[in-house]
Amino acid sequence: MEKNKKTEHTILKILDAAMNEFGKNGYSGGTVNNICNTGINKGLLYHNFKGKDDIYLACLKQSCQKLLDYIMQQGGTENPENYLSARMSFFNDYPNEAHIFFEALLTPPLHLSDKIGQMLSEFNALNERMYDCTLDSLILRDEVSRDDAVSYFHLMQLMLNGYFSSPAFQNTDLSEKVKIHEMIVPKLLNYMLYGIAKGEKSNDNN
Repeated sequence: MEKNKKTEHTILKILDAAMNEFGKNGYSGGTVNNICNTGINKGLLYHNFKGKDDIYLACLKQSCQKLLDYIMQQGGTENPENYLSARMSFFNDYPNEAHIFFEALLTPPLHLSDKIGQMLSEFNALNERMYDCTLDSLILRDEVSRDDAVSYFHLMQLMLNGYFSSPAFQNTDLSEKVKIHEMIVPKLLNYMLYGIAKGEKSNDNN
């Protein structure tokens, strides 16, 4: 039992150092040497993790779980405003987790894309539950089926993430990118559900 506790403590210490490293420098800038320079024994690190990829994925898994737990503690997905507010609060309060999460979401290391996609699947499912709860409170237009609405939601997610992954944001600090992303999401959802026009302008000049 004592050995298990020691191993658990070692893993937590490595992950804590790795969260700081990848949170500040991202996957490409983060290194095992920098993690070990915080007082981590390199032999112990490689005894518990296969290498940089393994540690990075462990940090992403921890970030995702922490985000999901936080959202559920704040009321889950039933109220979209509360849900989006909880997301924003989490990303403000936990910058390392926010940076790791958004890097994985928007610009993942290509060779880890499949594994990252699997880790993000629960977050994507949470988004869908929020959207389902929103649709339950709406009367859709006659020509719009629920499947159409869900497909459109998926399309808008892909377009938004593609926009933030584009050259338009290549020189934007990740913290600022997270902030802008989370400010746009509620507006985009509102426009998507309720439109942008009050109605047509009158042609009556009298």
